[in-house]
Amino acid sequence: VLIAGLLPFGSVCIELFFIMSALWLHQLYYIMGFLMAVLMILVATCAQVSMVMCYLQLCVEDHRWWWKSFLNCASAGFYLFLYSLWFLTSKLDLVGILPVMVYLTYMSMISIAFGLMCGTVGYLSCFWFTRKIYAAVKVD
Repeated sequence: VLIAGLLPFGSVCIELFFIMSALWLHQLYYIMGFLMAVLMILVATCAQVSMVMCYLQLCVEDHRWWWKSFLNCASAGFYLFLYSLWFLTSKLDLVGILPVMVYLTYMSMISIAFGLMCGTVGYLSCFWFTRKIYAAVKVD
């Protein structure tokens, strides 16, 4: 489940550096059009990963795909939190425990929201995929 989250996270990894630099290092972020393209790539990657993993799960006759389709893509939020820990140790110069706690609180909320968004895209695409493949089955 955790391995499947690497592809959605990897599709937005470079853009995350610029977004987090804008948030925490007071730099200007002005590439909103490119951010929309990266969001579309993220949605497509989540959908494809979820459908492939669901197909592999259905091939071994495991019909319990509901939560696994969500968790496959939602694990990208875990990788985002790991990336934020790397960003904290390598790029930020926070002094004291309070700024570190504020940073970790905000990044944990952002990671949970990112995981929920990716998981929802994964679940909905897997739901659409299973409806399509079972609608094509002929019952004679």
